[in-house]
Amino acid sequence: MNDTTQVVERSQGAVTKGQEEKSPPTVTLLPAVDIVEDSNGVTLWADLPGVTKDKLEVNVHDGNLHIEAEAVVPTPRELRVQHAEIREPHFARAFALSPDLDTSRIEANLHDGVLRLTIPRREEARPRRIAVTVA
Repeated sequence: MNDTTQVVERSQGAVTKGQEEKSPPTVTLLPAVDIVEDSNGVTLWADLPGVTKDKLEVNVHDGNLHIEAEAVVPTPRELRVQHAEIREPHFARAFALSPDLDTSRIEANLHDGVLRLTIPRREEARPRRIAVTVA
């Protein structure tokens, strides 16, 4: 995690037998991202340390890209945690996508805690050169 990672806390309460009990707040991290756009499309890199493929969900719905993940922080059995600020980090981030992008051809790759998404531009939205003839 770096100094640009943002933390969001959501409190989830539970009511039991007429008494209000509060569960610990769920911590959601907004992962740091880098986004590069060129004539071919958009490439997005998201920092997701400790996330494995089976704990990662990337989907597109109604023109929005959603990234959700949970990090797995293993603790050896013989060790006892003395202090943990974020025990099981949950990452979430959403982006509105331009209609010029072809969401059916998104490629996703997770390597060393970095998610790379490549979103190509639709063929009809790519810049093209117009041939000019002289009459």
